[in-house]
Amino acid sequence: MKTRRRPSPAIGRILTWLTGGTLALNLLLILGLLALLMWNGAGTFWPRPLLLLTLKDGGRVLGELRAQDDETAHRVQLKIGNREITGADFKWFDEAQIGARALPANAILLERLEWGNFFGFFSSLKHGSETTATGDTAVAAALPSLLAAKHEEARTVKALELEASGSSERFAALSSELDARRAALAADVLVMTTASGETRELPVSTIVRMLRPNTMGAASKIACYASRVREFLLDPPRESNTEGGIFPAIFGTVMMVFLMSFAVLPLGVLAALYLREYARQGALVRAVRIAVNNLAGVPSIVFGVFGLGFFVYFVGGGIDRTFFADRLPTPTFGTGGILWAALTLALLTVPVVIVATEEGLAAVPRGVREGSLALGATKLETIVRVVLPASAPGILTGMILAMARAAGEVAPLMIVGMVKLAPALPVDGTPPFVHLERKFMHLGFHIYDVGFQSPNVEATKPLVFATALLLIGVVTVVNLAAIVLRNRLRRKYATSAV
Repeated sequence: MKTRRRPSPAIGRILTWLTGGTLALNLLLILGLLALLMWNGAGTFWPRPLLLLTLKDGGRVLGELRAQDDETAHRVQLKIGNREITGADFKWFDEAQIGARALPANAILLERLEWGNFFGFFSSLKHGSETTATGDTAVAAALPSLLAAKHEEARTVKALELEASGSSERFAALSSELDARRAALAADVLVMTTASGETRELPVSTIVRMLRPNTMGAASKIACYASRVREFLLDPPRESNTEGGIFPAIFGTVMMVFLMSFAVLPLGVLAALYLREYARQGALVRAVRIAVNNLAGVPSIVFGVFGLGFFVYFVGGGIDRTFFADRLPTPTFGTGGILWAALTLALLTVPVVIVATEEGLAAVPRGVREGSLALGATKLETIVRVVLPASAPGILTGMILAMARAAGEVAPLMIVGMVKLAPALPVDGTPPFVHLERKFMHLGFHIYDVGFQSPNVEATKPLVFATALLLIGVVTVVNLAAIVLRNRLRRKYATSAV
């Protein structure tokens, strides 16, 4: 009889150090990624000083210092803005070109609804053809209150436009009032002078925020930072997602994940219950388990194609022909929407829930089942009242993994309802209040869009880091909620040894 040789203590220590080192490396990589995202994402909103470069050829350039390459080319990168004049937001300058640097106290940064930022100096303020303020001091004193009034007027005009879009009769009644308010909104104009001496007239109603970064103290910078973060989290995007906020993407991502959870939970738990508790164990059940495990390895885009064909064209087309025939050929449910996206992701993640639920059911001690049956309970009562509650932590573990994967998936959603820009949320004040047929925005696709599809990659690069950091934050919050619930259930059924 052969005796098996025991590994030497030296090999055991090497393996221990190897596994510990691998774990440390993984943790280091994760922490490094989070630090990179936090440094670049959270720092995006901090106001930077405006640098005025006087070039040796006599030209002058004003902008935010964004990068400095001292090791190879000795050059600096400025965000120069003024896109309608310069044609680009960023420009590199060699040190050999630069004659002098300065941080002028009267340099102005204007964040606008269109054309990106404007960098320059105050010249005058006009109301129609009348000049109401001239010079830096007078304009700086008059502009903040005028800007606040214009923002209030803009909100009123937007509310009237929304009300007028409800019916043709309401549009006719509000048409003249809307024209008058729009004219009043455009009446005030700010005249700015660029560093190179050019003059531009900017409607005050198009200015989002006015800053003097070179004279801002710590409190002003913190207030500006908080205002920009609020705008990023709660406002809709502007200029093809390159400016403004990403609230529709946050809302769409969270709502889609919760819809997916409601769909995948009963589907996965019932399938696992049948496989574990009712099915006769044999070759067929083993084949089904192998198929479920293999389903988890199918590329996600394949699920997207299936969702497009089955949910959108077959199920959605059938709903349209049955309930919305009067609206055809314009589809209602026969096109991509948040409901079909959630169901597609439910199919994508159901193997995870089935496997985790089966493991949870298997962990319930046999004595607990037999005790319930011995007391006269039926098998169904034992499963519903004893086995399922005891296996709830395992089920929730599967749900946590499914939600994390669903929040990060992009490829299948691109063909079943996710879009670059969705002007209306799936939930609003219009009956029936929840519009499951509407298209939606998603944080993952927003990262792809601004990072790789935008023509102005330099301008959108900070947004990629900020949105990626936010996506990780959303996934973490959703997972933490599920983990807290799982831990409470685990403590409640601690005697089950699950």
